[in-house]
Amino acid sequence: VQLQASGGGLVQAGESLRLSCVVSGYTASPYALGWFRQATGQEREFVGGIAWTGGFTKYADSVKGRITISRDAAKNTLYLQIDDLKPEDTAVYYCVAQMRWGRIEEKERLYEHWGQGTLVTVSS
Repeated sequence: VQLQASGGGLVQAGESLRLSCVVSGYTASPYALGWFRQATGQEREFVGGIAWTGGFTKYADSVKGRITISRDAAKNTLYLQIDDLKPEDTAVYYCVAQMRWGRIEEKERLYEHWGQGTLVTVSS
């Protein structure tokens, strides 16, 4: 599975941003797609995920209420919409694919495929 993220950049606090991730190269469908982020000097953290079918989502408590994850099956594209951006949202954002079936996982070691990351910088 190949994942190509895009859409990062420099934004002002309070603005919104939508990241995209094109998913390709799979022979078996992932169970879920998701997003992680890593700020400088910090561990990578789960942001949220969506089932491959699009039937349900899971969001981290730290961003719940400000993010929406969606998927356009026809375009093979995953999206992450972040509203009311805060300086603490500054991080490299990674799109990921989980092949393991069962539930949307929050541990990075359970995600088999990772995109290259896109940097989001939020200025105050």
